[in-house]
Amino acid sequence: MTVKGRIFSGMQPSGNFHLGNYLGALENWVKLQDQYECFFCIVDWHALTSTFENTEAMPKRTYEMALNWLSAGLDPEKNTIFIQSQVKEHAELHLLLSMMTPLSWLERVPTSKDKLAQLGSQGTDINTHGFLGYPELMTADIALYKADTVPVGIDQLPHLELTREIVRRFNNLYGREVFVEPKEMLSQASLLPGLDGRKMSKSYGNEIPFAASEKEIREKVRQMVTDPQRVRRADVGNPDVCPVFTFHKVFSPAVVVTEIDQECRKAGIGCVDCKKCLADHMVNALAPIHERRIVLEQQPERVHEILAAGAEKARKVADETMRSVREVMHLPN
Repeated sequence: MTVKGRIFSGMQPSGNFHLGNYLGALENWVKLQDQYECFFCIVDWHALTSTFENTEAMPKRTYEMALNWLSAGLDPEKNTIFIQSQVKEHAELHLLLSMMTPLSWLERVPTSKDKLAQLGSQGTDINTHGFLGYPELMTADIALYKADTVPVGIDQLPHLELTREIVRRFNNLYGREVFVEPKEMLSQASLLPGLDGRKMSKSYGNEIPFAASEKEIREKVRQMVTDPQRVRRADVGNPDVCPVFTFHKVFSPAVVVTEIDQECRKAGIGCVDCKKCLADHMVNALAPIHERRIVLEQQPERVHEILAAGAEKARKVADETMRSVREVMHLPN
């Protein structure tokens, strides 16, 4: 295996992981693990920037996220899989970066403004130092491991550009290339709509959980909306506006996708049969994930061992980086 470079990426343990999340990032991670040296981090400190008042569920959500990653196919033998708060160097570097990052840089991040407005409209006050400093913590996450590549969506590009600016400023201030300026890897994600055709989201109640059982998958598919113009079985349909067809393009073989497309447009197949066909292919495609999950659920100690081993490995890399940071900043090692 030829390794192209080093990747860092993370997810917050939100506790509502669904198929849209899987196809948006995790599926791609599984592919990347054979090409890059990967550090995959459950960023629980990041989660606290908006859930600091309710932390009781954090241990369970963190465990669930690890379970999701491993059942999806992330291999602990190929990757470093760990929890952010178990590597204290993340907090130390975050603090040191906050000493030299201009306040105006943080205040201009558009995604932060959007989230602040969104949560504020829901009655959640996150006008905190931790929330404002979120991009600095993200920078620390990436810089600690000198990751040269970061998989991101388009909406996260402003955060990554700020990471590069902070890294560049640090290197210039202290006269040494301690950190690497990471480049983006834009995610080529398959976007799934929710059951009602809107964006898949737990807040809409239209999601299919990543850990859904075969019975639950079939029931969720049965509830999906279809082409709104197709009222009767004899009506011709338009797959281009049908959420069910979008799922077919992700989970069904190409030959089936072509057949569904053609038959729907001439009313050769009804929505009930189309959904049954989709459910069969979804269950088949997700079967290896569910089989791994069943095994892992019976071995919770194995999951915790993987996270502990990953944290130990991550700490060694992070400690080496921090020694260089303290040296150039003339701090005791």
